[in-house]
Amino acid sequence: MNIVITGATGFVGQALCRYWHEQGHTLMVVSRQSDKAQATIRVPVMARSSAIDFADQSVGAIVNLAGEPIFNRRWSEAQKKKLIDSRLKATHDVGELCQRLATPPARLISGSAMGYYGDQGSREVTEQTSPHKEFAHRLCREWEEAAQQLATDQMQVACLRIGLVLDRDGGMLKPMRPMFRLGLGGRLGKGRQYMPWVHRHDLVRIIDFLLQRDDISGAWNAGAPAPVTNAKFTRTLAASLNRPAPFVMPGSVVSLALGEMSQLLLTGARMVPARLEAAGFRFEYPTLEKALTAIERRAA
Repeated sequence: MNIVITGATGFVGQALCRYWHEQGHTLMVVSRQSDKAQATIRVPVMARSSAIDFADQSVGAIVNLAGEPIFNRRWSEAQKKKLIDSRLKATHDVGELCQRLATPPARLISGSAMGYYGDQGSREVTEQTSPHKEFAHRLCREWEEAAQQLATDQMQVACLRIGLVLDRDGGMLKPMRPMFRLGLGGRLGKGRQYMPWVHRHDLVRIIDFLLQRDDISGAWNAGAPAPVTNAKFTRTLAASLNRPAPFVMPGSVVSLALGEMSQLLLTGARMVPARLEAAGFRFEYPTLEKALTAIERRAA
């Protein structure tokens, strides 16, 4: 299949490209540095600077993962606008591509995040749970709405509400592992906030799973079936490294340092993949212990 991928040079996009290359798909990636994309991804790709530039190709599906990194800098009003605009522009460009193609793709799988739900305390969160309205929800809602507006009778649209993505060479573990290896890890605030997470390999498999289905419309929670609290995450990560994690970063200090962005670290949602499991998807890494053990085995 010919697949257009935005955000292909990112942490998830690179793994997705390598996975689909092994399956024989033709990969058409969107990158602002299109001349360097193949070297970054490390498998053969056709790279162009805009999604619209693929209008002369035959496209079977689109995966839209592009957007300004959410932790890049403190959330000023200008940075909030940049976070939203980057996602809306990438999605708008995908829509322009769909309009220009002689035959539209059958599926669009578009990114979103667990932040859609906002602070949910300790209750279980499925795709049917009402959100808590805060900036993270607004960001995800506007991104999802822009993607869902592209749905037609010919093209189904799925939005992935992605949890914290775990693997050894990126995501949240990249800055955390060195600290924890030195025995300097610890929980954030009271540690009761839930952290939906997913191994990167399972996230790639989820995207591939949806690519092959005929009924993908709507939102899908893309997190492992066993979300954990920050305190449990801290203990499990430390144990996987055979290190203690004695420290506590007070919530007041996190809030002072990060401002409004601290909500992402001090609150959470006990998000479960209800639709995926009902559809028959099975996780290779359903528990945090199994995921971190596999990551450390590969890193050794």
